Amino acid sequence: MKEALYVQTARILAERIASGHYPKDSLLPTEMELCKEFQVSRHTIRAAIRELQELGLVSRKKKAGTKIEEAPASSKYSYSLASQEELSDFGTRHRRSVQKIETIVVDQALSKELACSPGVRKLRISSLRLDEGDTPPVGWTDVYVDPSYTDLPAIMEESPEMLVSSLLETRYGRRITGIKQDIYAVTVPEHLIDVLQTDASTPALKIIRYYYDSANKAAEVSVTIHPAGRFVFSTRLSKK
Repeated sequence: MKEALYVQTARILAERIASGHYPKDSLLPTEMELCKEFQVSRHTIRAAIRELQELGLVSRKKKAGTKIEEAPASSKYSYSLASQEELSDFGTRHRRSVQKIETIVVDQALSKELACSPGVRKLRISSLRLDEGDTPPVGWTDVYVDPSYTDLPAIMEESPEMLVSSLLETRYGRRITGIKQDIYAVTVPEHLIDVLQTDASTPALKIIRYYYDSANKAAEVSVTIHPAGRFVFSTRLSKK
């Protein structure tokens, strides 16, 4: 599914705000100027600006223009991860660095998190998500897959921009038909404090994603920790 034009436009404008191209308290170019630059309709520009408003990046007043309200730090990201395509886009924006590979036996506590039976063997691939430049990691991810995928870590190293779910489809033919996300408010686990360059008791988002195949079985489960201020999960609810 191709990303909508207004979403593409909103992303570019948000990146400009984050980089300081449009400083806080300055005005966004007019709708007509943006239409001309992006070669899109006024309807598209207005939809893109609404996206920025919902993220708190801009405000609008009649006859006063669109004002920049926030210039987020370069390590802060805001995406609406509503589809596999958008998750893939998130993957391309961050460099994956595999840190640890091991085959484990799932214990009682982990089985609840992975929604599987205790005693099951899993291949766990742990990695950092890194931004360009000298900034703290965006997050830490533990990926759990069937232990038979022994060559998957090497494939991940070859294609650091691709999500594991996409590699399962392209390399193993395991089609992903659905994704479930559970989001929790936690503190950064003690064993990740140093690697994530943060402090003890730092708040974090813990996101568990279950990638289901056509047989409704979890082909992959990923558990990601994002320290506070490094990732924003945003959704839009439409009233019908």
